[in-house]
Amino acid sequence: MHFRRHMELEHGLRQIDIAPLIDMVFQLLIFFMLTSSFVMQPGIKVNLPRAVTSEVVKYENLEVAISSENVIYINGKVITIEELKTLLKQAARAKGSILIKADRRASLGRIVEVWDMCRDLGITQINIATNQE
Repeated sequence: MHFRRHMELEHGLRQIDIAPLIDMVFQLLIFFMLTSSFVMQPGIKVNLPRAVTSEVVKYENLEVAISSENVIYINGKVITIEELKTLLKQAARAKGSILIKADRRASLGRIVEVWDMCRDLGITQINIATNQE
């Protein structure tokens, strides 16, 4: 026993028109491509030197970045030598470690100056960031 409505669906609709479905998929794709934001992480461009014997440091308390123009940054903020000294004193009291990320074109004198300042204030754990080969 077939009802009339089922008979019309079985014989009248031979194939599904997928053109509207494809249009909707493309519209959704375009919508998500236009609304997604590709946020670039702001930061300091530092080309780290390469080292064969580098190790992975799991933690660091204070990260000092030295750019190729010999400008010193902490957490993306430019600081002076006096401000660096006060921050290093706080890290020395907390028995923290220091990670120095120096650009390969940075002045060796500036890197040694920061290193000596750390050693003078009593910080024993000083690391230099490098890229592994």
